[in-house]
Amino acid sequence: MKAIVQQRYGSSETLQLRDLERPVPAAGEVLVRVRAAAVNARDWHIMRGDPYLARLAMPAMFGRNGPRRPIRGSDFAGVVEALGEGVTRFAPGDEVYGDLREDDGAFAEYACVPVGMMERKPAGLTFEQAAAVPLAASTALAALRDVAKVRAGEHVLVNGASGGVGTFAVQLAKAFGATVTGVCSTRNTGLVAELGADHVVDYTREDFTRSARRYDVIFDLVGNRTLAEYRRALADGGRLVLSGGGTSGGGRPSVFGPMGLTIRGSLAARFGGRTRVVPMLNVAPSAENLATLRELIESGEVAPAVDRTFPLEKAADAVRYLEIEHARAKVVITV
Repeated sequence: MKAIVQQRYGSSETLQLRDLERPVPAAGEVLVRVRAAAVNARDWHIMRGDPYLARLAMPAMFGRNGPRRPIRGSDFAGVVEALGEGVTRFAPGDEVYGDLREDDGAFAEYACVPVGMMERKPAGLTFEQAAAVPLAASTALAALRDVAKVRAGEHVLVNGASGGVGTFAVQLAKAFGATVTGVCSTRNTGLVAELGADHVVDYTREDFTRSARRYDVIFDLVGNRTLAEYRRALADGGRLVLSGGGTSGGGRPSVFGPMGLTIRGSLAARFGGRTRVVPMLNVAPSAENLATLRELIESGEVAPAVDRTFPLEKAADAVRYLEIEHARAKVVITV
């Protein structure tokens, strides 16, 4: 099979198209013929070994000189090809989608997937659209439903509303009955409004931390503000949820990256106060969450937004586009 392989840390130039043996599913796994795979920020973070602190804190993903898993990519959509021992929930020919996360391996023609990391593909979606969902939408779902516990009538701000996670967060907050404000750049205001945001803040023209509006929940996906600034924009009893952030620009890996704000947030969370700071370090893949997202998609409440697609042999260009050119919504690789 053809796959995108990386042996050492570096830029997207380290990603190479190679011919490998087709994997064989172990007990509890399914062999999937991958039809599409999404690119996430985690892919370029792992590709570069960025930040350096992650190489120490996350040994399951980061080796000393290169990633633990040679094939990049976690999000996929495809067709079940074969079943490992003990698998009864799926059958060959089923259309599925899921998230390999630490196992990686989605940038390939075939991938072995544990059954707990996949679900049946939402009806009505193309494989490209379905591949755009798992990691980003699961992160948004966990942040708003499980961590912030958003309630109908609350005011939610999404900082980074035009990104992969942000586009889902806007829609999910609306589905939960919230009034939603999305923060993005000028070129993305139309997209965020189309996703259902009640208010759109162009950060090049307005500073949401200095406006009179206060929010019950701020879901931050950028990490470009101090904790004090975020708290200034929160209502009494408000919740600040921190998830990701940080940009590469093609330079050397940072020391702390977005983990710096997360660490400060973890320390601040211990002291409580009139607002609550909740850092999100990781959202484990979950078939249950994928099933919930499938229901929301099939009901019309949530829809993936795809910016651009690339063929498998152009996977390096796809990662570069997301990392350097700051794509909006999701970037997807077709296989």
